[in-house]
Amino acid sequence: MKSTATTFVAFLSLASLAAADQKPNILFIAMDDLRPELGCYGRDYIKSPNIDRIAKAGMTFKRAYCQQAVCSPSRTSLMTGTRPDTTRVWDLVTHFRTTTPDVVTLGQHFKAHGYFVQGMGKIYHNSLDDEVTWSVPFHTPKVPRYALPENLTLDQRQVTGKAKSKSRTPANSRGPAFEAADVPDATFQDGKVAELAVATLRDMSAKKQPFFLAVGFVKPHLPFVAPKKYWDLYDPAAIQLAPNPFYPKDAPEYAILNHSGELRSYHGIPSDSIPADLARQLKHGYYAAISYADAQVGMVLDELDRLGLRENTIVILWGDHGWKLGEHSAWAKHSNTENDTNAPLLISVPGMKRAGATSSALVEFVDIYPSLAELAGLPLPAHLEGTSFKPLLDEPERPWKSAAFSQYPREKLMGYTMRTDRHRFTIWVDAKDHAKVDAIELYDHQTDPQENTNVANDPANAAMVEQLTAQWKKGWQVAKPPVAN
Repeated sequence: MKSTATTFVAFLSLASLAAADQKPNILFIAMDDLRPELGCYGRDYIKSPNIDRIAKAGMTFKRAYCQQAVCSPSRTSLMTGTRPDTTRVWDLVTHFRTTTPDVVTLGQHFKAHGYFVQGMGKIYHNSLDDEVTWSVPFHTPKVPRYALPENLTLDQRQVTGKAKSKSRTPANSRGPAFEAADVPDATFQDGKVAELAVATLRDMSAKKQPFFLAVGFVKPHLPFVAPKKYWDLYDPAAIQLAPNPFYPKDAPEYAILNHSGELRSYHGIPSDSIPADLARQLKHGYYAAISYADAQVGMVLDELDRLGLRENTIVILWGDHGWKLGEHSAWAKHSNTENDTNAPLLISVPGMKRAGATSSALVEFVDIYPSLAELAGLPLPAHLEGTSFKPLLDEPERPWKSAAFSQYPREKLMGYTMRTDRHRFTIWVDAKDHAKVDAIELYDHQTDPQENTNVANDPANAAMVEQLTAQWKKGWQVAKPPVAN
């Protein structure tokens, strides 16, 4: 049943929402390895009606960039509002509390200002949870990764056998890379997480304090496992393979890890090139996993509506980074390419003037923390290294950042990449001495949107390389949006 306060808030404008006595709730939805290949991003062959619902009621950011294209560094950066060189989290094992012990996380900040903060599924990376972020212990339902017994047996090898490795899971030591079993949604983790989120919303609706509910779905991350009905949404013959299954011309050999070690750890994946029929099966599985996760998003949104909470709830959905589906002969993230750094970001705010709009402004995941805080009327902590994109919700075309910044490490090197309106500029430097430059990449998105040819060494681009190098040295602080008059 709707409360009087909730009904009243439904009539508030975006400008006055934060000032209302009742603070807006936050529904914070994370997805894993999700590239911006969705209906709301103009890819109508993808069946994502529920994510598209958020877009229709909110805003879709076409050029949103993570700060490092792998799970833990990206999620740590987003949740702390700081960049990887500040968190010093560049891998999957370092916890930010060991490097920045006193940082106030996004959930912690909302909790300190009267919010009930609960999380489930995958928000931080797997075991790297942060107890002080939440009002109650974080919970991830434990369910098998596969439905078929033979696949569970294959997957068990990495637990009971000799497949364990400190560096990388050995080839073919996991279960298969995809599965299409005729089973209910709740067979797998995301279905269980959606059920838990629905039950939690019912509990939260009875509370007299605003809530911040973080719901983390693991799909479409490998393995591409989804109930058969989601596979049936797609015609395999209509699935198009990557148009550029080759390494970028003149790029340094380490720019992209095209051995795709993550994929090759799954049973049945060859050690050499991926044949076309297998590539099509993999893309089919990825699409099915998107649609499966989308259905779970819909289950949560339906309950939000049923409880009458939507009118006073900010809904935000993000994918932690992109993923290559055969582009540049690779199947994974782990690089500075557009495929990996560009990821979905959608937000719906009650009363927003431009519902259904898109924005081409350059925004970063490090901006999510200050944006949600400002929309909720909370003060901005001094440590934040992003910029609230709240002004874009009213004026999506307004001048904004001059660049978005990401990075990715290689052995003894750090690759810093900068996405401007037209170019992607990547500079590879010694990890301990940034004055030592090992290589430079330059891609012109006006003529080469797929980043197929590195033109940094073309003498005709010398002035542009010099200009972008100078811009990179000035850093993200100088790329902030112009101050409005």
